[in-house]
Amino acid sequence: MKKYLLFDLDGTLTDPKIGITTCVQYALHSFGIEEPDLDKLEPFIGPPLRDSFMEFYGFTAEQAEEAVAKYRERFQDTGLFENEVYDGIPEMLKTLQSKGYFLAVASSKPQVYVERILEHFDLKKYFSVVVGSELDGRRETKDQVVQETLRQLFGENPVDPAQVYMIGDRKFDVEGARALGVESVGVTYGYGSKEELKEAKADYIVQSVEELEKFLLRGSEELLNGNPDNKKKNPMYQRIWTMVYSFLMFILVRNAVQYALLALLYQLAQSGASGGLVDLLILRDETGAYNGYSGDVSSIISALGFIGGAIAVWSTAKMLIDKNKEDMHLSHLKKEGKSKYVLLTVATIGAVIGCNLLFELLGVTNKSEAYTEVAAQQYSAHFIVGILVFGFISPIAEELLFRGVIYGYLRRFMDIKLAIALSALIFGVYHMNYVQGVYGFLIGCLMAYAYEYFGEFKMAVFVHVASNVLAYCLSYTAIAVTGFVSWPVCVIFLAVAVVSLGMLHKQKNIF
Repeated sequence: MKKYLLFDLDGTLTDPKIGITTCVQYALHSFGIEEPDLDKLEPFIGPPLRDSFMEFYGFTAEQAEEAVAKYRERFQDTGLFENEVYDGIPEMLKTLQSKGYFLAVASSKPQVYVERILEHFDLKKYFSVVVGSELDGRRETKDQVVQETLRQLFGENPVDPAQVYMIGDRKFDVEGARALGVESVGVTYGYGSKEELKEAKADYIVQSVEELEKFLLRGSEELLNGNPDNKKKNPMYQRIWTMVYSFLMFILVRNAVQYALLALLYQLAQSGASGGLVDLLILRDETGAYNGYSGDVSSIISALGFIGGAIAVWSTAKMLIDKNKEDMHLSHLKKEGKSKYVLLTVATIGAVIGCNLLFELLGVTNKSEAYTEVAAQQYSAHFIVGILVFGFISPIAEELLFRGVIYGYLRRFMDIKLAIALSALIFGVYHMNYVQGVYGFLIGCLMAYAYEYFGEFKMAVFVHVASNVLAYCLSYTAIAVTGFVSWPVCVIFLAVAVVSLGMLHKQKNIF
């Protein structure tokens, strides 16, 4: 959340079309140029008038000065008030001011006009600083206006561009902000198109006053909890029960499907059925008696159980994923660079390999009978079957529950850091053995962090799938008997993970 907000006037706070275009029409008429279509004069809204007369009508500098004088001849008493405030602007400004934001107007329009317009529409009371250009042509460019606005806002304190947004509808607002190291928020409800703002490289783009308000207020208590009345409609115990219910349904349905299939296999064996598919599913001893089932069959049964569990929580998970996607959209209007995805991938690889080597070096994997039993079952299948089941099917199903439902709910009514840690702790406990429990907690934190950082549920799925696939592949290599398993290698991979996460955090602090 940035507390210093600089607003452009025309096309951002007010719609000045009639006043500006009719005054431009008036100025052009004095040069013998008739332009009856006011829509064609919309490009004059935003940039300095002198530049626009020269750019759009080929005026010389002297002619442009004369045209500006004619423009002001009509504007100062008539065109000034041929204007209207966009719906929702006064309410938004009032809310922002009440939340402790420092509001300012930074406009290329002459300051004397800006102040009269704000006073006329009773908006000036919301702004601690109002800066415009001077009638004599001084401070006309947007970067000069932004610079003076920052100087007045921060006073004797050092200017901190990282705490400022410049909000406007044209590329000039974006370019002026960038010149001063300030992030920009482009609004498409004004007179600059989305394409213009994208080409100017606006950091964020919103499409309505309502979306602008939500973006600026994101993270506040009202938005975190949705409608303030939601606490009454959805009390805490209901949210907790929904998470517990989803967790229980996932476990119960998963286990029920697996036990039902195992019972079916046992019945087939006891019935004496043989041949074809039956012989592929059931193992028999030398006497032909039932002797269990293969690792592949065990893995396939596990997969079907996970699919059943996923179906059980699907509707709740989809609802929360969609809801959180809508909320997160306001924090991720700025597209993440490719380098951040690379850093996440590197962090995942470093964390997975580093943690596996650490557990191997500490000898904990051989001390847990529960883990040994789970590992033996998972790795008894053929490589392709194991990768498909435990590298893709089970992590996708688990993500629907743990990041889709559990984290999806937790992030909506508690601090993000606590939500990440608590959802990861539940994920760790779910594994029912301390080796996978500790590992699950660490990787669970990374999954939730990736979800929150990129605002996409698929990033949590990516980390989970990548972690499982990589860990599964490691188990099929001979690295345990090579020099690869060593403290220096372990430390290097863990350091890579920590450094990569540190670089991600430095570029964007989601907390």
